[in-house]
Amino acid sequence: MEANNPTSEKVEVEQLQNVAKNDLETSGVETGSDRAIGSFVDVDEKKVLRKMDMRLIPMLAALYLLSFLDRGNIGNAKIEGLQEDLNMTPGQYNWCLTVFFFTYAAFEVPSNLLLKKLRPSRWLPLIMVCWGVVMTLMGLVQSFQGLVVARLFLGVTEAGLFPGVAYYLTLWYCRHEIQFRQALFFSAASVAGAFSGLLAFGISKMDGVGGLAGWRWIFILEGIATVLVAASAFFFLFDFPETATFLTEEERAFVIHRLKYQGQVQLLADGTANQAQVAQAEEFKWKYVWQAFTDWQIWVNIFVYWSIVCPLYGISLFLPSIIKSLHYTSSTAQLMTVPIYVVAAILAVITAWFSDRVGKRSPFIIGFLFMMILGYGMCIGSSNPKVVYGGIFLVACAIYPSFPGNITWLCNNLSGSYKRSAGMAIQIGVGNLGGAMASNFYRQVDAPRYVLGHGLELGFISIGIVASVILIVSYHTINKKRDQKLANGEAAHYTPQELSEMGDRAVTFRYMF
Repeated sequence: MEANNPTSEKVEVEQLQNVAKNDLETSGVETGSDRAIGSFVDVDEKKVLRKMDMRLIPMLAALYLLSFLDRGNIGNAKIEGLQEDLNMTPGQYNWCLTVFFFTYAAFEVPSNLLLKKLRPSRWLPLIMVCWGVVMTLMGLVQSFQGLVVARLFLGVTEAGLFPGVAYYLTLWYCRHEIQFRQALFFSAASVAGAFSGLLAFGISKMDGVGGLAGWRWIFILEGIATVLVAASAFFFLFDFPETATFLTEEERAFVIHRLKYQGQVQLLADGTANQAQVAQAEEFKWKYVWQAFTDWQIWVNIFVYWSIVCPLYGISLFLPSIIKSLHYTSSTAQLMTVPIYVVAAILAVITAWFSDRVGKRSPFIIGFLFMMILGYGMCIGSSNPKVVYGGIFLVACAIYPSFPGNITWLCNNLSGSYKRSAGMAIQIGVGNLGGAMASNFYRQVDAPRYVLGHGLELGFISIGIVASVILIVSYHTINKKRDQKLANGEAAHYTPQELSEMGDRAVTFRYMF
């Protein structure tokens, strides 16, 4: 069912209400009243969504802003003298970037499983305090070896935030409205890019204060800021809709209801309602994790993820150096990164709104991948600083809208709470190994053209386009087969519990593309 079809939405809501009532009655649960089972005639859905947006998104965006700021500020520190002060070769500097992603990728799946079992309002701030301490201490390292160890620990402590928050949002919002919220949250990365340049420009003026170089103060002050925000997050984060104090009892029931029954009812060929799959199993079983590891779509989607994340980290880690290599001063290079990220953030939010509105993900993703090809083509094809800057501008403006779209596309097509948790962590964890690759794309010996780095980015983008087409064709084929099976009454062969445990492999589930 398309998210933008008012008629089908009305039919679906009526069906869901009947299914919920029948499900509760047959299970022996005391319903109390019609409103308790899903009529919710007095609930203003838009008001509830605004409440959730105001209470959840700003704090989550602040957490991710600091996360992206802390992992990427090494690029700002580099042009302020980090490499020279620690007597590092260009190869050693690239290794400092690379090792972060090894531990970052390894700890994402365990962290997401812990997030589901523990309280998000405790787990997320806790890991944030840990990485804030690591970031602060990074400002005191005295050698290449010390910086490597610090980056390894930064990967461990930061691993749980992005996949955790991306999954956490799916516990609050339905799949036809999630990309807009993912984009609001992820746009913090764009703001972090702009903020990083401004901060580095200001903090670098502290060079010599306390006997410390300016690049050290970048790490120290941004690390302290992370710890302070983490301390406040303990009091401002909420766990799950069931316990949200900012919602009334009726609103909490409504949010739980709409999440539990979203997208699980399909119309049969004769127009009657299929009431087979009505809920997702919530009890943890290792088979849900295994289902995620063996799901073909996750591994194909990872290639799409790489086509976006490789340019993302290439830009975030090397943009100041690339601009400086165009013969701008360090301070000018820091400031010239700001407008790129601001425009990218705005475009990400606008694109997400349209994507949710039309209920499509892939057309926007593929369109922006072609936009990246154009941008990198400009960078490779010209040595004119203005043309190169324009090409980088295009690339960044394509990366930031496509990234939340890709994350949302997969989470829309994973059904079952624990499978979705593990699947998103696999996508982001393995996908972020692309960051390890991208951190070695841009070598100092290739400056100022960086033809090798730009060329490798183009290769990954091309692979991503092919993977996107494979997903689209596969989803379309599977949906058509399930439509036929549903019309033939195959859903009647399964109990609701069996269909529930099958998740997105059930005949009642439809992939979004």
